[in-house]
Amino acid sequence: MSTPGGHRDRRPLVAVLAANAVSASGSSLTLIGVPWFVLQTTGSAGRAGVVAFCATLPIVVSALIGGPVIDRVGRRRISVGSDAVCGLAVAAIPLLHHAGLLAFWLLCALMALGGLAHTPGASARYVLLPDLARRSGTTLARAAGVYDAVSRGARMTGAALAGVLIAVTGAGNVLLIDGATFAVSAALVATGLRGVREARPRRDAPPVSLRGYRAELREGYAYLARTRLLLAMVAMVMLMNGTDQGWNAVLLPVHAERNLGGASQLGLLTALFAAGGLAGALLYGLIGHRFGRRTVFTACVLLCGAPRYAVAALTGTSAPLAVTMVVAGLASGTLNPILTTVIYETVPDALRSRVAGVLTAGCELAMPLGGLAAGLLVQSAGLRGALLMVGGVYLLATLSPLVLPAWKDMDATAVSRTEPGRPCAVPGARTPHPSA
Repeated sequence: MSTPGGHRDRRPLVAVLAANAVSASGSSLTLIGVPWFVLQTTGSAGRAGVVAFCATLPIVVSALIGGPVIDRVGRRRISVGSDAVCGLAVAAIPLLHHAGLLAFWLLCALMALGGLAHTPGASARYVLLPDLARRSGTTLARAAGVYDAVSRGARMTGAALAGVLIAVTGAGNVLLIDGATFAVSAALVATGLRGVREARPRRDAPPVSLRGYRAELREGYAYLARTRLLLAMVAMVMLMNGTDQGWNAVLLPVHAERNLGGASQLGLLTALFAAGGLAGALLYGLIGHRFGRRTVFTACVLLCGAPRYAVAALTGTSAPLAVTMVVAGLASGTLNPILTTVIYETVPDALRSRVAGVLTAGCELAMPLGGLAAGLLVQSAGLRGALLMVGGVYLLATLSPLVLPAWKDMDATAVSRTEPGRPCAVPGARTPHPSA
């Protein structure tokens, strides 16, 4: 529960939490700034969808093949390098635009480069959390809850700031600020994880070879395939993330531009959702252990998604959607702590990087199509039709915990964790990580 010398060292954990907070704030700036930049410069919902596709497809590709690379290169180096590439890619967009050199294909290429580099860095920080929690003498459940709460609070702040900054300075300047946040995150990880053994490259890893690399990837996929709960989780979160990508990259920005009054309302609504998520994560940390995981998860997953789409489609003002976003955020705040705890309880450290990559890839598999489909639907069926159709897909996905028996294993992991002498694992299986 501490360093080899017996002393608790909280500095690495604090550094990763701070880096994640800065990174999450920057992600909110990108989430709002890029779609608004595309809408301002092209006026096309379809092109906003194409940019979203180009930004998210490389995320899936890097998650599919990147797990073994993280351990060989080292979690600290991967995180720092990832932030450096992402910062340069996003800052280049407004700089090239001001110079008159930003063709649409180049915008897509820069977003693709940022997407390709983003996932390895996020995964590297994520898989370090159990080790840093032990090093600091903090329980895993508490560390996971704080990790999620800090991220949500940062996204709330970033979203509110993005709406104001876009209205005052324009979307291009917001992207420059976003580039600076990546630099800060890289510096925090570079200094805070110096000397941390778990963040270094694995010395026991076999020599790099195509056969060995394929074997490690297969091991991660086989781990997922053996676990029916994890398969159910990945399938549901994949559809949720795909539809949410359409919401964040196209549907909500277009709705804000056409019906709600502009970027300030977009930032406000995104911030309200993040604020609800922060409150939900903190509330679950305080009292969530009193209730069955599956019961809480099922109720909250039904509330966090489909109602947003229906309210946006059927109303044309900000107030009803603002209330809905707070409730949806409150519900969504419970999801990641539950999923993260289940995953950390069951995945051994030796497999954590490659399994995390497989889970991330599975959960984000539909994201490229989500943004692209939303843009095409707005152009062909109109904004209201697109909102109702995408919201219907979201509702069908979130009915999964009610109808699939695999979800009963979610409570089984909590039981096995409390029984002495039993491993922390789902009977007949083990576990991974989606990000709801």
